[in-house]
Amino acid sequence: MAEEKREKDQQENSEPKEAPNKNEESAELRERLLRLAAEFDNYKKRVAKEIDESKSLGKAEFVRKILPTLDEFELAIAAMDGGNGSAKGIEMVYANLLAALKAEGLQQIDGKGKADPYKHDVVMVREDGKEDGTIIEVVRKGYAFNGMLIRPASVIISKGKAQEGE
Repeated sequence: MAEEKREKDQQENSEPKEAPNKNEESAELRERLLRLAAEFDNYKKRVAKEIDESKSLGKAEFVRKILPTLDEFELAIAAMDGGNGSAKGIEMVYANLLAALKAEGLQQIDGKGKADPYKHDVVMVREDGKEDGTIIEVVRKGYAFNGMLIRPASVIISKGKAQEGE
């Protein structure tokens, strides 16, 4: 009888100990599962972002290769007579190409105001009555693609008038 009582006490003592352990283990596994699910969601977002960035870089490289063609179109249009029918056709092709590239994210760099070393490549400095560093002329247009500089604008800037004492 004493043995039965001891066994009964051991069973009662062991059951409550197992129940909290199972609950703790269950809660720990649940927390671990939630953490893994959150990590996987973050992984999917990161991969999607990297794919978008890769696509954007690929498009930017393609646009960079097309920029000389845009320059040649501009030179051809400037060299042709306005009364010629083919000049109008070339202008229309150029306008369509430029519109398609702008729809994809191409932006022309502003060639007015002060020269910005991050956006402009100074090819010449000329004395002029304007303030130092002011853009006088754009030699070659610059472009950005979705905010990323793909070609700086080549510009001529002013130096200001020389002083008489110099």
